Amino acid sequence: MNHVFTASVPLLQTERLLLREYRRADFDLFADHLGHPESSAHLGSSDRQAAWRIFTSHAGLWLVHGAGWWAIEDKQTGQLVGTVGAFFREQSTVMEMGWNTYRAFWGKGIANEAASAVLKYVFEVRGELKVRALVSAGNESSRHVAERLGMTYEMETELNGKAISSYVRERT
Repeated sequence: MNHVFTASVPLLQTERLLLREYRRADFDLFADHLGHPESSAHLGSSDRQAAWRIFTSHAGLWLVHGAGWWAIEDKQTGQLVGTVGAFFREQSTVMEMGWNTYRAFWGKGIANEAASAVLKYVFEVRGELKVRALVSAGNESSRHVAERLGMTYEMETELNGKAISSYVRERT
C-alpha cells in the first residue's frame, strides 16, 4: 500500500515573484529571519527550535483550513525573499493575512506585490468576504502595506500580550 501523502498549495505568480509551498531547504533563511533582532522586532524573536515549530505549523495550516503561508521566491534569481500568508487563527472566522520580507530585500516592494496577489486569491478564488491584517505598534512598513492593499484601521486589540492594530478589507 502506498502511504504517500500530499497537500496542494496553490502556486501564485506576479511579474517578479513566485509564491509557492514551503520546502525543507527554505528553513535556514526562515530561522535566520526569526532569530535576528532587527527582522523579528515586530514578530518576536525565536530560537531555531521555535522557528522550526512556526515553519512547520505555517505549512500545516494548508491541511487544516486549505489556507496557509507561501514562500516568496524571486522568479529571476530563484532566491527566497520572504513569506506571505492567508490563514485562520484558531477561533477566527475571518481570514488573516501576514507578510514578512527578509532583511536583504526590504524596501523593494516585495511584501506589497506578494500580498496583493494573495489578496486577489483570497477574494476571487476562495470567495472570502473579509480579510484582516494584524500590525504591531510601530511597524510602519506593514501598516503601509495594509493601507496599499485597501485595508482600513478597524481597532486596537491584543495578540500574545502585545497591543496590535487590526486592519480590514471587505470584498467589493
